[in-house]
Amino acid sequence: MEKRIGLIGIVVENEEAVEKLNDILHDYGKNIVGRMGIPYRERNISVISVVIDAPTDVISSLAGKLGMITGISIKTMYSKLPKFSENLEEASE
Repeated sequence: MEKRIGLIGIVVENEEAVEKLNDILHDYGKNIVGRMGIPYRERNISVISVVIDAPTDVISSLAGKLGMITGISIKTMYSKLPKFSENLEEASE
């Protein structure tokens, strides 16, 4: 299966959304490379970036679930790197 690197930018506008957000991110933990959260206290929001290495349909599924949470806004982008096939990785070992 071909994998891509994706970056999901998340703006948390309602603190009540954090528990649901964390539950969903936990469910995709095996695909998440890293995440960084920055509280922006002056605006009463938090900004989170999530780097994910997964098939496009998995990234889209995660983004879709996050986008349905009331109180957060998200945007997803994909790298222009060539798609990576797990089969190629296994063959080289």
